[in-house]
Amino acid sequence: MGAGHAHALYVHEHSAVHRLPPHVKLVAGIAFVVAVAVTPREAVWAFAVDAVALLTVARVARVRLRFVAVRLLVVVPFVAFAFALPFVGGGATVDVGGLALSEEGLWAMANILFKATLGATTSILLAATTEVPRLLRGFERLRAPRVLTAIAAFMLRYLEVVTGELRRMRTAMAARGHDPRWIWQVKPIAASAGALFIRSYERGERVHAAMLARGFTGTMPELHRDAVTAAHWAGAAVLPSIAVLMAVAGWVVR
Repeated sequence: MGAGHAHALYVHEHSAVHRLPPHVKLVAGIAFVVAVAVTPREAVWAFAVDAVALLTVARVARVRLRFVAVRLLVVVPFVAFAFALPFVGGGATVDVGGLALSEEGLWAMANILFKATLGATTSILLAATTEVPRLLRGFERLRAPRVLTAIAAFMLRYLEVVTGELRRMRTAMAARGHDPRWIWQVKPIAASAGALFIRSYERGERVHAAMLARGFTGTMPELHRDAVTAAHWAGAAVLPSIAVLMAVAGWVVR
């Protein structure tokens, strides 16, 4: 994945967060999410502090809040079932706007929403400040299997290639008067999907043969290795440290 293939989630800036080595950010992000996950659900104030810490990171990284908010919409379908918990939960009930809602269900809903939102925001900021090739290198530095990182790299790269090919095919079909609106017009789409599969498969074979001819042994060469200093680890440790402190304080107060 070379230049010119920047991911849509990446924000091109030159902030201190962008300059952190990718594996350092991965460790910090995972530690933050784990700390949030073990925070007791009753500690709403702890989640508020964690959210402020994430917003501070976004500010330092020069990532706009609108950018984060739009991409947070992707988690809505996954947490939608949480809104049903107050209606189906058991135990004591509370009156909210004339509705008898389960108190246990309300806490469960809030717990899911808080933790899902904070976790998703963490991943969005990680992707926004780290290019995909460097992110995969970060996983390799953390001893992730190179086979998996290679598969992920090629999958992301060729997802863009196949998407571009599909876009050109749709443009060509539209130029020839194809405007599918009914179910009986699906035949050209099915034929195009078959042609796209064959062309993608053949392209993959050609690329693989070309890579073998150039000495590919199963791993991509590492052209740049990030130098890691104690300052990098110290800076990255601030965010997870706040989450850990909030989790501990939440259990103590509870």
